Amino acid sequence: MGKIKKIRAVIDTNVIVSAILFGGIPGKLISLWKSGRITPLASKDMIDEYIKVLAYPKFKLSENEINYIFYNEILPYFEVVIPKPGQAIIQEDPSDDKFIHCAESGKAGVIISGDQHLLNLKSYDKIKILTPSRFLNQM
Repeated sequence: MGKIKKIRAVIDTNVIVSAILFGGIPGKLISLWKSGRITPLASKDMIDEYIKVLAYPKFKLSENEINYIFYNEILPYFEVVIPKPGQAIIQEDPSDDKFIHCAESGKAGVIISGDQHLLNLKSYDKIKILTPSRFLNQM
């Protein structure tokens, strides 16, 4: 019996927030990272964005709830990557470049995103860019 290859993946902010707060299709990713079937990668900029978005008033999360999510649901399972500075890639929204730079530096095979700017690329170098649904179908 062969060893199951772990998939190194970058998961963008909208997918992380949807998975943790609302479940649904993105929520199925949580069991994959908790079981070790995927290794999620994140840079400091991405982690800062995760925390900033979780703190949006519309989610009505207390500081304790945000800390719980971060320290129990994200940090123990994510590998922190220090991305190399890279060229500008997404002209329409350069803030999305951080996901690609993280994927490149962390040798990810996939970026899981709901962001149209990223999805429009379909891939970058050898990195696939997929919706949560498409990623799960390909698992």
